[in-house]
Amino acid sequence: MTVLAHEASTGGPAPTRRGSVRALLAALLGFTVITVDVSAVNIALPYLHRDLGGGMAGLQWVVDAYTLMFAALMLSAGAVTDRVGPVRAYALGVVLFTVASLACAAAPVMPALVAARVLQGAAAALVMPASLALVRVAYDDAGARAHAIAVWTVGGSAAMALGPVAGGLLSEYAGWRWVFLVNVPIGILIVALLAGLRIRPVRRRVPLDLPGQALAVVALSALTYAVIEAGHTGWHASALLAGAASVSAAVAFVVVEGRSAAPVLPLGLLGRGRVMVALVAGFGINFGFYGGIFLLGLYYQQVRGWSGAEAGLMFVIPAVLTTGANVLAPRLAHAVGRRPLIVGGQLILAVAMLVLCPLTTSTPVWLVLVLLVPLATGGALAITVVTADLIDAVEPARVGVATGVLSTFRQTGGAIAVAVFGGLGVGATGFLTLSGMQACLLVGAVLLTLTALASTGGARRPSSST
Repeated sequence: MTVLAHEASTGGPAPTRRGSVRALLAALLGFTVITVDVSAVNIALPYLHRDLGGGMAGLQWVVDAYTLMFAALMLSAGAVTDRVGPVRAYALGVVLFTVASLACAAAPVMPALVAARVLQGAAAALVMPASLALVRVAYDDAGARAHAIAVWTVGGSAAMALGPVAGGLLSEYAGWRWVFLVNVPIGILIVALLAGLRIRPVRRRVPLDLPGQALAVVALSALTYAVIEAGHTGWHASALLAGAASVSAAVAFVVVEGRSAAPVLPLGLLGRGRVMVALVAGFGINFGFYGGIFLLGLYYQQVRGWSGAEAGLMFVIPAVLTTGANVLAPRLAHAVGRRPLIVGGQLILAVAMLVLCPLTTSTPVWLVLVLLVPLATGGALAITVVTADLIDAVEPARVGVATGVLSTFRQTGGAIAVAVFGGLGVGATGFLTLSGMQACLLVGAVLLTLTALASTGGARRPSSST
């Protein structure tokens, strides 16, 4: 109630330095837990399968239920944050995420876990933009604000890279349910940090495009269902029906967005070359990175027979490299230009897919770690620059919408990668095979090459018209 009361007031003092740091810590913790949950669960999948069953399709949905809701609802999350204010929106998102994490940990069967993951993903979609908005309003000084946002960004990148490490160690030594339970004390700490924050209320009556948002959820969910079903059972009636539903929802989405006064996805943005480059690159980068983590988690545990802890520790060095590449990317972009780094990062990821193809059951650990260097660095070098270029390609009033759309494309890329790789890489036994993994890696290399080629266009700054 304290949080809501302060923001509901008609005015308020500027945040103190201590209050600003407190807000940044709260925002960083929330961004960290929702980001860790994207990748940590990948390493816990064999433990989930052992306790809950469900087959590979069920395990794919544990990953994709979260990612899809995260992706689709990001389209409206920024508008919700603007309507209710960053502190109120952030507190609501954190509470929902904490409750959903408890539900995940308590799930007795696979369908219950998938349902809880849907709620978790919806909450994460609200936490993401609200956490950044909280940082923005907590710092009045532009220089201090820029530094705080940089801390927020690097913290999220580090969390993504360290997710598999946390997932492996928790699953092995505490049980897979602790992958979710660890979110609970963090959620309580965040709410405690928010309590008493004195931040000026920042709210705008932004209209919500509920029909467009609903159609986006249907289109993405049906597409993922079709890909997962087709991968395991072939293009039979259920997969074809889901595919048709996805296409129909996508067409209806375009029609609705074209007529909406406040669309969740302004179609005019898609006509801008630099915006489309960012969206295509974001999709490709997450396809390669998330898909690679998904495959490696299964390879370490199902093909090599390693424990979750051993599998998680294999991601420590890549996590350090990923974080370092994120920090280095802006300097490299200044030296060589943004576009070469965007294209080059995707090509490095494509190479990462190819160099992992020769992995066997007896590849030395040191060589595996060496081969992981392109996967750890390629996407990290490109994605920070992708975001910066997107922000420069749109007018300030549309930055929130544009970055929300980019997040949607990125998360969708990850969800589709898991859907495709789960069906293509798993043999009749329900376990990853080396030949299946090689097929997945080749698909990833081809897709990343295509997105890199697409990223070479659209360099000219478009007009500001929509």
